[in-house]
Amino acid sequence: MRDKSKYTGSKWILIQDCILSLIASLFAILLVRWLSEPMPGFTWTVMKWLSGSLAGSLIGFLATGSWKIVRRYSTLRSTGYAILAILIKEIVLILFLVTGFVKLPSSAFGVLAVATDFILTALILLFIRIAAQMLSPSTDEEVRKKSVRKNVLIAGTTPGAVKLCDEVEEEGYYIVSGFVTDDPSVAGRVIADKPVYYCKETSSIETLHWKVGGVDAILFPRDYKPSQKKNDLTQEEGEVHHNDGMSIAGLAMKRAFDIGLSGVLLLVFSPLLAICAMAIKMEDGGSVIFKQERIGRDRKPFTIYKLRSMRTDAEAQSGPSLYQGDEDDRLTKVGRFLRNHHLDELPQLYNVFRGDMSFIGHRPERKFYIDQIMSLDPRYRFLYQIRPGVTSYATLYNGYTDTIEKMLTRLDLDLYYLRNRSVWFDIKVLGLTFLSIVSGKRF
Repeated sequence: MRDKSKYTGSKWILIQDCILSLIASLFAILLVRWLSEPMPGFTWTVMKWLSGSLAGSLIGFLATGSWKIVRRYSTLRSTGYAILAILIKEIVLILFLVTGFVKLPSSAFGVLAVATDFILTALILLFIRIAAQMLSPSTDEEVRKKSVRKNVLIAGTTPGAVKLCDEVEEEGYYIVSGFVTDDPSVAGRVIADKPVYYCKETSSIETLHWKVGGVDAILFPRDYKPSQKKNDLTQEEGEVHHNDGMSIAGLAMKRAFDIGLSGVLLLVFSPLLAICAMAIKMEDGGSVIFKQERIGRDRKPFTIYKLRSMRTDAEAQSGPSLYQGDEDDRLTKVGRFLRNHHLDELPQLYNVFRGDMSFIGHRPERKFYIDQIMSLDPRYRFLYQIRPGVTSYATLYNGYTDTIEKMLTRLDLDLYYLRNRSVWFDIKVLGLTFLSIVSGKRF
């Protein structure tokens, strides 16, 4: 049963889009007034122009259904629907101008008004939708639903397969990673914004697991027909490429952002780091920096740096053990303050600068715990393809993991991030992390 309360498809979005469209039209006609000579009866002209804008907007939005797919604003398909709706609106405004219902000083001003209206409507509409999605944090229930959604492939590339893809994504219970086919002629194509993968026989599905970050199921449309009489093909050998939600350009931007921001913050926070270091040293005379081996990208070990918040012999007797919160008796007084205000994480800026970590990723873990996680859920290996992060999407909603059960929940969220990450996604996580720290949230 579809959740009517979702942002996607709400009739309130139709009203919102119409209001935004009217605002854009108002700015467009005011620009014409500003550039032209005084216009007799300008107020009446504005009213007729806005009535044409409202009529065109309603026709465009209702005809294309663009207001029903706000959640998928980032796809070319949904953006195309929005642009098509705006074009329909502009056609109605052109008709108002051609028939003389709206009179402007000259045809040149008419062209200016329509062009400005189109540009402003597109920019305002898409910007507001993106901003609303980015700045509104998901509820715990929404996050839980996202984390348990199954990662699936659709069998075949028929119209029924495309329809099935749209239906299951709209319901929100599956993440469709692409289409799978036994026809090599369509392999590598993109259909409905999804890649087409080639797999000759079901015994080769392991390769697809690696490509798309794990496959929970393959869904078959009603009109599915194998392209060959015998499914006797074998998967081609070759390098296995991992599917990543972020494009090559996005990865380059992400790394440049990591280097630039970490470098600046190391300089900005150097006085604060010095003060924290003196406080740690004065309390017990022990080492200031805590070093520990973690497993990073491509399974490579690296040394993570933190300000020491526990006794120097914290794990001498117990061996590897997880942090238990404020009640953990291994914390020093200064360390408890550093933990509560996330100041112990500041030295990780150096890890980001040198490339061991990124600002946004998955939290790096020790091999001791990775082995336990892998024994229960081997999908952890998919996280090796990205740099671990100072913060993560999972941290926002799962908090600090002090049990293996929480680690497994965190893994679901980390895999969701891997499949869907983008520059905008990273900005959202970074912004929400900053707001959480400022508001005093502990995780």
